[in-house]
Order: sequence, then structure tokens, then C-alpha cells
Amino acid sequence: MPSRRSLILTGIAALVATAIGIVLSFVIRWFPVQASTQAANTDRLYHVLVIASIPIFVLVVTVILYSVWQFHMKPGEEFKDGPPIHGNTRLEVFWTVLPAVLLMSLVGYSFVVLADNEKKPKKEIDVTVYGQQFFWSYEYPRSITGGAPLKSDQLYVPKGESVRFNIKSRDVIHAFWIPAFRIQEDAVPGITTHWRATPNRLGSYPVVCNLLCGIGHSLMRSTIHVVTEQRFHEWIASQMSTTTAASGGGATSTAGSTG
Repeated sequence: MPSRRSLILTGIAALVATAIGIVLSFVIRWFPVQASTQAANTDRLYHVLVIASIPIFVLVVTVILYSVWQFHMKPGEEFKDGPPIHGNTRLEVFWTVLPAVLLMSLVGYSFVVLADNEKKPKKEIDVTVYGQQFFWSYEYPRSITGGAPLKSDQLYVPKGESVRFNIKSRDVIHAFWIPAFRIQEDAVPGITTHWRATPNRLGSYPVVCNLLCGIGHSLMRSTIHVVTEQRFHEWIASQMSTTTAASGGGATSTAGSTG
């Protein structure tokens, strides 16, 4: 029969392990810098899930290790059966209802975060994203350029303004992922997928294809530049004037890489 002292020591060890796990989840920088309002929401959801998951993980491992320690088979007991134990209905109801309530609560909170991330604001710009082996390209509509649509291999967005990305693929399935924004969506041939983000930190951040799309998958990278609204409109104007002059005033402008 397990002693009371062994139970107390096991309980203390489990509490310490739980505390260490939760603290480490906050102390260690698991993710890149947050560069959108959606990133803060997503990271908060991650911490809620970790705080809920670590105690459960520690409890399960503790029960397993404690059982091995206290109830392991001793020499000469190889052919003995365990004592007949009748089920405990209250305990069975408890460990069925509690995980169900916890799981539904986490699912509900996840849905709230997702709905908040996808909430459409009053002011928003659209950018079309094209995935193609093995590069990303972008198109700014007339509502932004004030003239012909602008195609570019550079992605510039204004800080503080919601951007709706309309994602397409020209060949195979890709995944448009901006780690600093914490949002990812597949680019599927024949389908236009969408996600929105509101950049809230100036800087340049990597754009990555997060699905194996062929031999050049690892090279399918781009950069998103989060700039001030004034700098954004200046960049659009400079690209329009440069490409219009180069194309002789064609219907659609195509911008190359510029800083």
C-alpha cells in the first residue's frame, strides 16, 4: 500500500514540474516578433492552450511513473493476478465530464480568436497573391493604384491598415505564410483563398511557402515590407511611374524589385 509520504512527495513533484513547464513556455521565445494584431491574439491563444495542457500532461506522466514506482511486479509475483476492483461510477463520470468541458471551452475560445482575427474592419485594402514554382508575386488593384493594376515581386503594406490577401496558385498547392503575422493560408489551383491581417510594426519580414511544392520549395521566399501609409503610397506611385514609362503606358504595370 502506498505511503502517505510517497503521495505527498509525488504531488509536490508534479506541482513543481507544472510550474516549471508553464514558466518556460513564457520565458523561452518560441516565435518571431509580433508584427500584426492577429499575432498577439494567436500568441495569447497559444499560452492559454499551454496553461491548460501542461497540468494534464504532468498529471498523466505522474500517475504512470508513480504506478511503476509503487505497484511494479516484484520477484515471485509473475503469475499473480491483480486484486479484483469494482469500477467507481463517480470517478468515471468526473474524468469524462471534466475533459469534455475543458475541451469544449478551448475549442470555443479558439473560435472566438479566429472570428476576431477575421473580423472585417471599415477600412481595408486588397492585395492579390500568386504562388508559382518557385516564387511569390503580388498585384495591387486599381482601388490602390488609382490607375492600372500593379504587378510586383515586392510586397509593401501600410502599417495600421487591414490587408485582405486574395491568394491564388498558378500551378501546384503552396502555403502563403508570414511567421511574424502568425497566419497561413493555402494557395490552391483553381480556388481563391483569403486571409486578412493588420500590420502594426514597421519592418521587413519573411514570406515563406510552408508546403512542399517541388524541388525549389526551400527557395520560395519573399519579403513583406511594413511601412508608413505615406511611404506606401510613395512606393506605389514610384512603381506606377517607372513601369508605365518602361512599358510605354500599357494597361497593366509590372514592377520589379526595388527598395
